[in-house]
Amino acid sequence: MESYWIASTPKTNYPTLNEDMNVDVAIIGGGMAGITSGYLLSEDGLKVALLEADRILLGTTAHTTAKLTSQHGLIYDQVKRQMGAEKARQYAEANENAITFVANLIEEKKIECDFSWQSAYVYTQSEDYLQTLQDEQTVAADLGIKAFYQTDLSIPIPIKGALRFDNQAQFHPRKYLLELAKMIEAKGGKIFEQSRVVDIQGEGPYSIFTLNGKKVRARFVIMASHYPCHNFPGLYFTRLYTERAYAVVAKAKEAFPGGMYINAESPSRSLRSLPTEEGERILIVGEKHKTGHGQNLSQHYENLMDFARELFTVEEFPYRWSTQDCTSLDDIPYIGQMTSDRPNIYIASGFRKWGMTNSTVSGIILRDLIVKGESPWQDVYCPSRFTSSAAANFIVQNADVGVNFISGKLKPMEEDIQVNPGEGVVAEVKGHRAGVYKDKDNEFHVVDTTCTHMGCEVQWNDAEHSWDCPCHGSRFTVDGKIVEGPAMKDLETIVFP
Repeated sequence: MESYWIASTPKTNYPTLNEDMNVDVAIIGGGMAGITSGYLLSEDGLKVALLEADRILLGTTAHTTAKLTSQHGLIYDQVKRQMGAEKARQYAEANENAITFVANLIEEKKIECDFSWQSAYVYTQSEDYLQTLQDEQTVAADLGIKAFYQTDLSIPIPIKGALRFDNQAQFHPRKYLLELAKMIEAKGGKIFEQSRVVDIQGEGPYSIFTLNGKKVRARFVIMASHYPCHNFPGLYFTRLYTERAYAVVAKAKEAFPGGMYINAESPSRSLRSLPTEEGERILIVGEKHKTGHGQNLSQHYENLMDFARELFTVEEFPYRWSTQDCTSLDDIPYIGQMTSDRPNIYIASGFRKWGMTNSTVSGIILRDLIVKGESPWQDVYCPSRFTSSAAANFIVQNADVGVNFISGKLKPMEEDIQVNPGEGVVAEVKGHRAGVYKDKDNEFHVVDTTCTHMGCEVQWNDAEHSWDCPCHGSRFTVDGKIVEGPAMKDLETIVFP
């Protein structure tokens, strides 16, 4: 279940923060947004410390489709209608510039990361989406993107229509970003792993505390931890929701014809080629759902494999994995000043599965805000913005949180614990609602199911063998250790029997 991006690159071994230090910028999170920000700020001569709770580049960045594209589904007509033509232009310009930035940096630094230029396609098999595709093409072309409408594809899928963006790209994200991490250190920056941030104090300069009690004092703080680890200021837990998606890698007899593809309708299906040392493979991603929701989640992998077999003569599926993404209320990421009363704390979150360009945009915007005081794209990404669509979605998403909070408390528990090896169930143990997992050695792993973030009840994820929170997306191992999400404390363990 390891992702190809991780399996094909070396492990990192940066030190844990074990002494207090002073820097110009503290960056929380070692994914693409954090590493890109650290690289750019280090290049501008600022002293940077990057703090990662686990190992860098093992989170969403290592479980992506790795499309470097400004084609984010059908977004431009939506942004124009919701926020106006100027902000739609900013969004298009920012993401097109991100592609160029990465391509130029790869060429300049001679980074070997399987980069290739590709066209990107959104296609539909339904008449219902044809006008939407055509409207998107008109708006995207007006914004300067090389966007074209067509009625056929090179892959063997019958379609009603498709939207093509030219001059897009794909690459290996860890090969690219591991080199940027080395460049941060070469400029005097520091990277610390196994250094989970648990608190931010002060009014500037800020004190950032890690789990082991060490402190980084910084004039500027960037929260690039995917889901903000310090999310009560600005109430970001009410303004973000999390979704999971699934990926399989197929070895097929047929050659992939090139291009990157995603459908407009549901269930989602995304395809691209995957060059490996063993030859070309095909990466297929889709089957999204809200974190902590649904039953029999392993079926999502089966659905993707069935889809692959319909298109290609598949010989094997050597890799599969899942991923988690945060989405804002209006589908545009939050990049910029966290709140008006914390002027030098910045946030980058809510990439909605399009983090390769938006993470790069984050690094560029945050560098500009810190070094220059402004960015040409700051308005469309402004975290404190308000749109009518966000207001409507706020009600929908937070009503869903409320429903899951209450229903989780009321769900019946198993009275007699019957669990097979490799399975997890919710049961009553010593008067507590507990998550019970039995491993292959018939050993029990028992945790309190109350999420340590805001008290919702976690649910069993049979596909990843984890306990997932349906309210805000925190995930925990079978022993209650944090995997991802806003939670800052592990689940409590229960001794059993």
